[in-house]
Amino acid sequence: MDTRISSVLVAFMLAFISMEASFVQGQGGANLDSHNNKNNGKKGAFDAASTHYSLLTPLPSGQERAFCQARGACNVKTLVCPSQCPERKPRQNRKRKGCFIDCSSKCEVTCKWRKPNCNGYGSLCYDPRFVGGDGVMFYFHGAKGGNFAIVSDDNVQINAHFIGTRPQGRTRDFTWVQALAVMFDTHTLVIAANRVSHWDDNVDALTVRWDGQTVDVPTDGEAEWRINDEREVVLERTDDTNSVRVTVSGLLEMDVKIRPIGAEENRIHNYQLPAGDAFAHLETQFRFSNLSKLVEGVLGKTYRPDYVSPVKRGVPMPMMGGEDKYQTPSLYSPLCNFCRFQRQPGSAIEGVSQY
Repeated sequence: MDTRISSVLVAFMLAFISMEASFVQGQGGANLDSHNNKNNGKKGAFDAASTHYSLLTPLPSGQERAFCQARGACNVKTLVCPSQCPERKPRQNRKRKGCFIDCSSKCEVTCKWRKPNCNGYGSLCYDPRFVGGDGVMFYFHGAKGGNFAIVSDDNVQINAHFIGTRPQGRTRDFTWVQALAVMFDTHTLVIAANRVSHWDDNVDALTVRWDGQTVDVPTDGEAEWRINDEREVVLERTDDTNSVRVTVSGLLEMDVKIRPIGAEENRIHNYQLPAGDAFAHLETQFRFSNLSKLVEGVLGKTYRPDYVSPVKRGVPMPMMGGEDKYQTPSLYSPLCNFCRFQRQPGSAIEGVSQY
């Protein structure tokens, strides 16, 4: 009898929590479904860890709470955001840190600026350096003026436009990512860094286009732009200029920062950049949901459950090939030798213009 009563009480409490909670995407890392995949007995980089939780109603103080559903030590524990950063998405996000909830073995909440982490999973930074969904770092140089599929799956494709320079005597280009095109459903969202001759932190070098139309992301109030057409898309500024978080519901979240190549960086790496161009480019960190097991792309394939990285470990610049597999005719084209994404009828297809 006592056992039956205990079971009923446990079931009641779980039902109460599930009624109160609404599923959200956490801040941790990558494919939120990856914990459902088996990877030869290995624990994946995102194995039901920091991203696996449900939100509970906030405390009267406004501090948000999360009910952890990940396996391990943090399972069924409730984490509360600290008073210093009571919200995951603060309204004054440019001036206040956000609460990052980690339901992995760390079982902790921390206050962090909402910017890309170039050493984190799903990052694309520098000239260009990736950290894959498997946690392995690699470089993919592409080509100056080229466009490449970073992710190509059934429901989404992300292309990158590369800018660069080739000093005299070099056999390859120095390259950086200037623009990203996110294609899904019938839509195309473009995030790009403007070409600027001299960099100024106080001047916005961000360009956003939605289905070919330029979008102005507000700098005051909630400092966000949103649209709800088939699925919700939100762009919110995470600094006064040159920094945004992009959320496409059910598909992805990405933090993007625009930065130049500074004089000291140019000297150290011997880029020999031509005068009159700051080479403004993007630093980005992606978090995906609902990627398939057959996802493709320079970065996308690293999220496959059976993926084994071919890059050479232990060297300063482990190189990843695949330019022939993932090069696309333009920033807006879903076509490449290994691409999976197919545009739906009625899609808004942009002209190539400067990209």
